[in-house]
Amino acid sequence: MNRTGEVQLSGPKRLRSVDIFRGITIAGMILVNNQGSPHNIYYHLRHARWNQWSLADLVFPFFLFIVGVAVPFSFGNRLSHGESRKKLYIRIIIRTTILFGFGLFINSFPFFSVSDIRIPGVLQRIALCYFFSSLIVLKLRIRGQAATAAVLLIIYWVLMKFVPVPGYGAGMLTREGNLAAYIDNLLMHGHTLEPTWDPEGLLSTIPAISTTLFGVLVGHLLCSSGNYMKKTTLLLISGIAGFTAGLIMDIWFPINKNLWSPSYVVFTAGIASICLGVCYWLVELKGYQRWGLPFVIYGTNAIVVYVLSSLAERLIYVWTLTQPDGSSINLQTYIFKKLFAPWASPANASLFYALTHVLIWLGFAAILYRKRIFIKI
Repeated sequence: MNRTGEVQLSGPKRLRSVDIFRGITIAGMILVNNQGSPHNIYYHLRHARWNQWSLADLVFPFFLFIVGVAVPFSFGNRLSHGESRKKLYIRIIIRTTILFGFGLFINSFPFFSVSDIRIPGVLQRIALCYFFSSLIVLKLRIRGQAATAAVLLIIYWVLMKFVPVPGYGAGMLTREGNLAAYIDNLLMHGHTLEPTWDPEGLLSTIPAISTTLFGVLVGHLLCSSGNYMKKTTLLLISGIAGFTAGLIMDIWFPINKNLWSPSYVVFTAGIASICLGVCYWLVELKGYQRWGLPFVIYGTNAIVVYVLSSLAERLIYVWTLTQPDGSSINLQTYIFKKLFAPWASPANASLFYALTHVLIWLGFAAILYRKRIFIKI
């Protein structure tokens, strides 16, 4: 950046603020997913049961958002270095397959039972959103990408509100009576997280693609030449607009993570834009970078850390120990009761247990970072 604040770019430059935002999101995922007790969790560290939201409900859309932000940077660099579009399509397919495969592996680990494996999941949704968003970016101009994000939300809204569900009718947004749940149960019965539906199900992936595309639009903004302060202002203004629009849309279609409702998409994309705008202002404009180093460490190996932490989480839940009285207890509960529950209130013990996981995986990520090992998936 020169003294006037103009960005000098021959191609998209990697932004530290983006890595920091990604790292904060991964740390948030680990924090939310590794609470010590399922019954004693602070409100904002547990997902909302149905309508409304908590801080925990921001983590996943934030990650899809930052996946989208990275797409213009990645594609711009590859195309500017002479990579053909054919190779880029191949890379997209390979990455999608790997992410989806890792998601299925996590869901089946460690028993690998095909008969009841959960098909949808976090990584599966990331894979599908990355795949379709990437194709849209390569096929359409920026206005077309923005229009597609809006059209997908409209299509989903119309389907959920006006297509009747057998036994319930049209417009039902309850757990059992909504169209997304009906499709999940119809096509993936016995392979979903809940008995008859899945929070990362098929139909609700449509608006999740919009979440990723909103990130893509922000990525285009950050890739463009221009004044850092202007970009910060646009991030904050668009974020406030999205936040406000989401609250207004909530009147007709409630903010709901499980349904990935259109109001939820716009609302969370708005908050993500505000948070990224603050990171961008602090790091790129003001030059305050030291505070973000732990999150840079997380962000540079985000998927690897998420995959390994998810596998470890599942392993300690199924690893059982025999107690002196002959009863069995899983390793997770044993660690929580022995190391955390005796000295803190139930909610604080659960929080400190989760923070310990965050620090352990930060240490693992730091080893990779110091050795300059960056595993790209």
